[in-house]
This record gives sequence, C-alpha cells and structure tokens, in this order.
Amino acid sequence: MTSVLNISCYKFVPLPDAAELRERLHAQAVAAGLKGTILLAEEGINFFLAGTAEAVRGLVDGMRVDERFADLEPKESWSDTVPFRKMLVKVKREIIRMDHPTIRPAQGRAPSVDPATLHRWLEQGHDDAGREVVTLDTRNAFEVDAGTFADAIDWRIAKFTEFPDAFRAHKAELQDKTVVSFCTGGIRCEKAAILMREEGLEHVYQLEGGILKYFEHTDGAHYHGGCFVFDERTVLAPDLSAQPSAKAGDEDASASS
Repeated sequence: MTSVLNISCYKFVPLPDAAELRERLHAQAVAAGLKGTILLAEEGINFFLAGTAEAVRGLVDGMRVDERFADLEPKESWSDTVPFRKMLVKVKREIIRMDHPTIRPAQGRAPSVDPATLHRWLEQGHDDAGREVVTLDTRNAFEVDAGTFADAIDWRIAKFTEFPDAFRAHKAELQDKTVVSFCTGGIRCEKAAILMREEGLEHVYQLEGGILKYFEHTDGAHYHGGCFVFDERTVLAPDLSAQPSAKAGDEDASASS
C-alpha cells in the first residue's frame, strides 16, 4: 500500500530571517517524523518532504500561517517507503545555484504556461499565435537521460551554473520561436526564463510546476521516459509511480527542482 506522501514545493520570496526559520522548521519537521530536505536562502524556500499524509500536510498548513507561505501549493506523489534517510534543513546562498545575482524571481516572475496549455500547443504544433514551439530542458545532462519531452533542446550542461553561457551560445537559434523552459518542479526553469527574457528573448515561458505538474495534470503525452528525482525513488513515471534505475544523488541535492 502506498502510504507515504511525498511533496515538493518552492517559492521565491525574500527571507531575511532564513537562519531563524531553519531552527523552527527543523524542529517542527523532526517532531512530525518527517524526512527530506528543506533549503532556505534570502531568495526563498525549496523543499522535498516525505511522511504520513497527516504529518506532511500538517507541516505545510503550519507554514501557511506565515503570510509569505500562504500560497504554497506542493506537488504530491505516493510511495511505499520513505525515500529519504534523514531530515535536513539548510541555509544556503541560493535555493538553486545559478551564480547570477541580478536574477531575482521574487521581484517579478517570468510568464508561465500551464501543463494543459503546453500539452495543447505540442498537439497542434504551434502556440496560439501560430509560432513554432520549442521545449528547452534546463536540467543537468544525467537527468535529461532519464526522460524528457520529444525533440526537447538539451545543451548537455553538467550543472545549472552553466546555463547562462549555454544560452548565450545558442540564443540566435531561439529567436522568433516560442520557448518553453522546463525542469523537474519549476525552480530552475523559472530562473532560466527570467534570464532569457532579460537578455532579449521575447517569447519565453516557464512550464508552471515543471515536469511533475505536467505528469499530474496531463496524460504525459509528448514526454518520453521518466523524470529523475533526487531521492531514493530515482525516476518517476508519468503516473508518478517510482521506477528505480540509476543510483540517486546525495541528499544535499534532494531538493533540486
């Protein structure tokens, strides 16, 4: 019986009290018997957690009391066992490292496209304005190898800090196309979309909620393979069931999205 609830969520929001939040959230998560990773930074929060449904949802409900987290909408999936070994709460410089300090998503998000709309665009072969639609995978190469959208652009980056230079090298190829950046849960493709727009690419969108939300809200069409996740499940199929394959990354990376 799949009795363990797994959630993933992030939000870009100023957190000048990240260190204080770390102590409080760690104590609450441990008391609730949860395992996983919570990353905090001045730019926001990013977390993957697992436990009983009551405990997981209870922690999120408690977080929502803070108005900065009132609109958290975690993505949910289920498993037979807890896919994390311990509970980690860390304060870092960035919740997802890009080494591009002018990118501040909390000051204004890039436009997004919801899963149903992307599904429709891919079905019809163009966006609603008739422009060619291309999907751009912002994840690391080993993640892409587990599965990606059909014909997705993949620059074979080894880490997200390589994305800005890769984009600049290929920018001309994307002009006059509608570009939909995507990643596991939305955090990397959101930063990527902001960067591309700031550097002059006009028709850029992020896939709202990333691959996991696409799996949750569509039939998974146009996506081949599974979605690599940084926990012991390793790869999730389009129905969000686990498909273990290669060894998962270490838990310090478990909240990558």
